[in-house]
Amino acid sequence: MATKLTVETLVNAPISRVWNAYITPNDIMQWNTASEDWHTTNATVDLRVGGVFSSRMEAKDGSFGFDFEGTYTKVVPNELLEFSFGDRTASVAFIQGTNGVTVRVEFDAESENPIEQQQQGWQAILNNFAKFVQAGQ
Repeated sequence: MATKLTVETLVNAPISRVWNAYITPNDIMQWNTASEDWHTTNATVDLRVGGVFSSRMEAKDGSFGFDFEGTYTKVVPNELLEFSFGDRTASVAFIQGTNGVTVRVEFDAESENPIEQQQQGWQAILNNFAKFVQAGQ
């Protein structure tokens, strides 16, 4: 049984803007990075149950890159995305509150890297997402 990790952030923006920034390839390429020395060079989204998404993440110096891809298993606009990637699963909840939208990502940890590193990496990406959405208003 995989360990479930959770990261979340509060985004001070309308839910439609938050949702659209999470599922729009051009937006994903702007925020989908855990550190300044990485970037996302390509992103595709087929937003439907059974649809596939993919993001190409690369070190800016060209030394390393990988594709993060998966398949949507549940899509509830402005509320929830669930997806599988490899033998792991994740969910992204969009929770409207009085101070904005809480974006909560729960995902299965992998066994190659320490739990803390995975948590920090996914949290850093989510923090970039919040900054991107709030800056775009």
